[in-house]
Amino acid sequence: MKDPKGSGLTERLASAAGAKAALLAKLKPRAAVAAPPGLTRAEIRDAELLAVRQGRADAKIAAQVASGERADAEQAEILVAEEAALAARRGARKERKQLTRAEAQAKRDARYAARKAR
Repeated sequence: MKDPKGSGLTERLASAAGAKAALLAKLKPRAAVAAPPGLTRAEIRDAELLAVRQGRADAKIAAQVASGERADAEQAEILVAEEAALAARRGARKERKQLTRAEAQAKRDARYAARKAR
């Protein structure tokens, strides 16, 4: 009886040899592809790292400048508040002096009037 699929020994051996040749062709080393001219991966990575580091350094400097400006603004506010408090104390002292002078003048006037009345 003849095999309807035609899977005789020779055909099976031929298909096995073809499969083995295909497997060996897959494992065969290919010709190296020349890299395009330009930057290598290491150079690109180094450039990206440099950009990130530069960005972080710029952010750090900006934060320090902002912190210094805030400190300067706070110091200026403190100085303005101290000046205002000093001016208020001086104003209160001047008022007290004027009242004391007015009281002293009133006493003198009262003594003068008492002498005149005698």
